[in-house]
Amino acid sequence: MSDLQLSIAMHPNARSRPVLDGRIKPDGIDLLVTHAHPSEIFWRQLHFGEFDISEMSMSSLLILLAAGNRDWVALPVFTTRRFFHTGIWARNDAGIKTPADLKGKRVGVPEYQQTAALWGRGALKHEFGVDAPEIEWWMERSEEVSHGGATGFHAPAGVKLHRIPADESMASMLLSGKLAAALHYIAAANLVDRSKVNLDERSEGRYVFADRAAEGRRYFAKTGIYPINHGMVVRRSIVERHPWVVLNLYRAFREAKDRWLAGVSEAAEAHLETGILPPEAASALHRDPFPYGVVGNRLVLETIARYSHEQGLTPRVLALEEIFPPSMLAL
Repeated sequence: MSDLQLSIAMHPNARSRPVLDGRIKPDGIDLLVTHAHPSEIFWRQLHFGEFDISEMSMSSLLILLAAGNRDWVALPVFTTRRFFHTGIWARNDAGIKTPADLKGKRVGVPEYQQTAALWGRGALKHEFGVDAPEIEWWMERSEEVSHGGATGFHAPAGVKLHRIPADESMASMLLSGKLAAALHYIAAANLVDRSKVNLDERSEGRYVFADRAAEGRRYFAKTGIYPINHGMVVRRSIVERHPWVVLNLYRAFREAKDRWLAGVSEAAEAHLETGILPPEAASALHRDPFPYGVVGNRLVLETIARYSHEQGLTPRVLALEEIFPPSMLAL
């Protein structure tokens, strides 16, 4: 009997690459792989449903599920995590020295509903007392290529949201002074995002947190949250016909990630022995920065579900049982 052929779209990283290039093969599955930027993958998947399996925006997934969409089953393989609020970029002349100074300012985002912006707004509200209606938001993506164009997104009540004109971009408006800051910014080439300027190379502005790593450490020490940005989804009709698919995929991706972690740990051990790394680094040596599964990520997952409702993206707080299949809940 031949293996099940399934199409998959991901932005490859060191933790997933062994599955995508065939070094680790999910039992009973042949993967037909498409590599693309996440912005593009989500647009193609949300609008056209092109792939059987894909990386997926956690925020978009919550919005779909809360609206009753049954196209996808979530897989607790979390491909990216980041402290997104540490990436706030502001013009030097905008009078923004702390996150609280964003109140009343014109702030850009690629897309209001995207997960990075959701986490950023959550940190602004709960850490710095800045609520979304206190900012004037400007969104770069057009209706045609936005993720929200497929999820039915509308600006939440009380939020001032404008679209950046088609002949401009977040980059052009930031550099001309039409925007004071960016909560999140994407310059990587893809079919969805228009900005191409590397803000790190520009003198017009800087990150609000001069020491981004220090702020990330502070936030994590206080909250215990390392924000999840992207998960994965599998077409529900496939899971209904072949329930074994989700666990076989999960096992393959976890094995790939565990191999990566073992290699990183081995290198770090060598650096500790030679003194390249300081002794205090040993405490983090065997901590997995990218845990998969539901159980070890419950705090983060419940927080993003709560933030989504709190920010008016979903009409209620979704339970984890509504997001992941029963076979995943104990993992």
